Amino acid sequence: MADRSFLSWPFFEPKHRELAAKLQGWCESRLPKSSGDLDADCGALVAALGSAGFLKLCVADGDRRPDVRSLAIARETLAYHSGLADFAFAMQGLGSGAISLFGTVEQKREWLPRVASGGAIAAFAMTEPECGSDAANIQTSAMREGNEWVLVGEKTYISNGGIADFYLTFARTGEGEGARGLSAFIVPADAVEVAERIEVIAPHPLARLKYDNVRLPADAIIGEPGQGFRIGMETLNLFRVTVGAAALGFARRALDEALAFACERRLGSGTLADNSVTQEKLADMALAVDASALLIYRAAWQQDVGGTDNRRAAAMAKLHATESAQKVIDAAVQMHGGAGVTRGVKVEELYRDIRALRIYEGASEVQRQIIARDLLKGASS
Repeated sequence: MADRSFLSWPFFEPKHRELAAKLQGWCESRLPKSSGDLDADCGALVAALGSAGFLKLCVADGDRRPDVRSLAIARETLAYHSGLADFAFAMQGLGSGAISLFGTVEQKREWLPRVASGGAIAAFAMTEPECGSDAANIQTSAMREGNEWVLVGEKTYISNGGIADFYLTFARTGEGEGARGLSAFIVPADAVEVAERIEVIAPHPLARLKYDNVRLPADAIIGEPGQGFRIGMETLNLFRVTVGAAALGFARRALDEALAFACERRLGSGTLADNSVTQEKLADMALAVDASALLIYRAAWQQDVGGTDNRRAAAMAKLHATESAQKVIDAAVQMHGGAGVTRGVKVEELYRDIRALRIYEGASEVQRQIIARDLLKGASS
């Protein structure tokens, strides 16, 4: 059982503690086991999470944005039990986030109830073959022709690619150079060609997509033309803290696996846990986990309470939690010895699960730039 004492911290309200208890119980009793068919597994997980009511956390409720503390608790809890379950939950939020934040009443009415029920699988399509972190260089184009938009281009490394019901797609509409010329569109899946399925070290549905003269109605655009970069960045910022929360869930699980292994593994006349080197390593792991939790839930609280620019806090939370989780999990693998790199052992699975979190939704290098620029801005003012 993961340590839940952090829920007594003043960042939380009773509803957050109730959510944590409910989701923990659901994970222990209902979380499906992977069958090896990623598409089927993710579809089943989305449906199960929607049926249980947890996907409502991912979407706006009227004019109220998603509660980031709830999202963080959900992702930490799900990641502790299953990286694929966390992925299924997170993508429903990220893929529909622009609709929650900037969509019209009609767009929200059409898509958000289906996302919340698990009836529609969402995807976020920004990355391109020649454009990763530098979203301002997106080349996919959208041209206005009468009452339609025509999209041409390619996206890659798109999570839920091939199983999504719609892709929140960013394309260049030309209102200005770089970031000023982007717009966001809701693209139904049947309009997009899945050009390639991509396999990665922690398996989940991932694909390269082609937009071959995709025609969309005029009202498929989110916000105004030229607002796409802002829409994309605010969507990513809303969910950035929760990436750290998922990393925290992985790290907590690695620490618990290491503790259990150390207490059971015989070493001479005692156990591995009696060894001072092991104790030192466990202490460092626990320190990293608690530091990440403090940064994550501080940033989530700031985001929910409002009244302050939390970009630096969110960047710190994401950066520290993902980088520290990598170290915690590596230490757990090392402690397990040969078992730590054996397929089917939990710490080996965690070792593969954590790596991508240091890259997506803003790589660690990008988070350092955000933090440094905010510091420098304050120093020069």
